[in-house]
Amino acid sequence: MNFIKTFALVAGISIFSIELSHAQLQIDAQYRPRFELRDGYRKLSIPDNTPTGVISQRTRLSLTYKTENLKLVFSPQDVRVWGDENLSSSTGVYGDDASLALFEGYAAIKMGNAGWIFVGRQQLVYDHQRLLAARNWNKNGLAYDAVVYKKEWTDWTFHAGASWNNTSALTSDNYYLPDRIKSLNFAWLQHQFSETFKLSLLHIASGKTQTDSTNRIYFRQTTGLYGEFANHWMQGRSNFYYQYGKNNQNQNINAWLFDGDVKFKAGAISPGIGLSYLSGDGNLSNSQDNLFDVLYGARHRFGGHMDYFRNYASHTQNGGLVDGYAYINFKLNDKVKITNTGHYFWLAETNANTPENKDIGYENELVCLYKFNQWGSLKTGYLFFLPTDNMRQLQGVANANDYQQFLFIELTIKPTLFSNNL
Repeated sequence: MNFIKTFALVAGISIFSIELSHAQLQIDAQYRPRFELRDGYRKLSIPDNTPTGVISQRTRLSLTYKTENLKLVFSPQDVRVWGDENLSSSTGVYGDDASLALFEGYAAIKMGNAGWIFVGRQQLVYDHQRLLAARNWNKNGLAYDAVVYKKEWTDWTFHAGASWNNTSALTSDNYYLPDRIKSLNFAWLQHQFSETFKLSLLHIASGKTQTDSTNRIYFRQTTGLYGEFANHWMQGRSNFYYQYGKNNQNQNINAWLFDGDVKFKAGAISPGIGLSYLSGDGNLSNSQDNLFDVLYGARHRFGGHMDYFRNYASHTQNGGLVDGYAYINFKLNDKVKITNTGHYFWLAETNANTPENKDIGYENELVCLYKFNQWGSLKTGYLFFLPTDNMRQLQGVANANDYQQFLFIELTIKPTLFSNNL
């Protein structure tokens, strides 16, 4: 009997080894704590405010299994603020509030020469992340429940995806929260014209319901181009997106977004300049929606790192935003890079809810990145904002300080724990 058990065990291991002989298994970890000193971050501070110190962290584990025809990714993560234990005990004796969740979990299946199908929770990161992004500053990150088809040939790449979202497994109706996208569908085509230039076309149909108890879905259509050019002395990128269709209040949409950025390379120094224009509503009484919706685009990356403009509808009172900025990168050596960026902000339009004047204020960002190892880096930044009275009016803080500031220190450790061609 023992011989039979031993033989079965050896046979099972042998069969499993043969099955995985052309597979690869990799386990990656990420640990990212961040300290923040907030004295005007997101919300303008007033003289009576005491600066807030916050420490938060992300702990993520990613398991990736690959064969010639299959890829499986499973990535759980824990996100927490230090000290957020159950309120019944400040010492955490009774344990932490649950914060473990699934960041990614999907399967990619090869369909012969026809391409790949990706099914499940996955990141959708396209172009400069203006409309579909990872949102990495956010501790939780951003992944999507979707089905995505991918195909590559010669200098072309094509992706198409679709999603259908519910808050629970309903037995009737298709109700959903009106401030969230019920159905996200997209097609993306990119062509590499040369080693220095590539261009991509993106179309997104994003549908929302009018209320959480109505079935009809109104689709906002977004179509646009993104181009990127780079050679030995300069790098430029630009995009233009136009929105049309219907918002979930059944208004016609006529909105647009433009971004342009040029960076020059001069040895260890790389200066650059850019402009971002996001259209807004100049007349709230008409039946047309002119405020551009950035959908699932990056927030922290654009519009200043003080994060005053995360929701353009409420944070600009539907006025839209213009961001003119200039920056300079100093590469001290292979491990240390310093970047200073200055932004000046205006409203794109004024309306009955905004200030009469458009200028909002100036933001300055000084950031230093120290990559001390291939698996680890330390990033620190000091930011300040000089608001105008128009910004005070937008945020409803009439007596806000003339000087707003924000400091952060972030440690990122991303080792590969295991990697093997099985």
